[in-house]
Amino acid sequence: MNLGKSKSNSELEVMANAIKTYDIIAIQEVVAGPGGSQAVSRLVAILNTKGSKWDFSISNSTTSSNPASRERYAFIWKPSKVKKTGNCWLDQNYQKEIDREPYMGTFDYKGKLFTVVSFHAVPKKKNPESELKYFKFFPKLYPKLNLIFMGDFNCSQSHTVFNPLKKMGYAPILQHQKTSLRQKCINNDCLASEYDNLFYNTQKLKISQKGIVAFYMNFKSIKEARKISDHVPIWCTIQFK
Repeated sequence: MNLGKSKSNSELEVMANAIKTYDIIAIQEVVAGPGGSQAVSRLVAILNTKGSKWDFSISNSTTSSNPASRERYAFIWKPSKVKKTGNCWLDQNYQKEIDREPYMGTFDYKGKLFTVVSFHAVPKKKNPESELKYFKFFPKLYPKLNLIFMGDFNCSQSHTVFNPLKKMGYAPILQHQKTSLRQKCINNDCLASEYDNLFYNTQKLKISQKGIVAFYMNFKSIKEARKISDHVPIWCTIQFK
């Protein structure tokens, strides 16, 4: 949430401990100003003290007509596990239709290539489905790429806007799994909405494990946890068919 200069080193430490066991991370909501890039660099510096070497790529600011909603994205990965192929890019095809255009990067795992499409949709009240409907065109726009769509869609995977992707063989890793944090827990239920997910091509990939990182459980209050993020990270283990 608002990854920028307001994040303290102790908060970045919490983030690093939550993600250090994974091989490739996609981060949404990096602050557009210089504090955002610096926070990613600080996070990677902390990760580098935890037993693995990490590399990273940060996007330019998204080109929203509303300066307040501009953000950056970041990818962080272990070069010992995956290699980045070429430069990462902000997709320009629907720059006018999509407030924060997705950030894309192609990675190589033992000679198998996959392309991450990282996305932060507009909030629920602004109709995220009006942006998500353009994802159905991406497989034709990038016919040679093995696309994996991921991020904060502000929309459940059960919404009909995802049906065209599902018909093409894409499936979500999570179903009936809430991922956004409530303002207050209700009867120990601290999660509000089913917003974050990952869609993969079932003809090319299979998912052997998946879940959420329930980092908020380590905090005394949900208010404290929300200083880190108002969403939980989601994760999965991908295998190539």
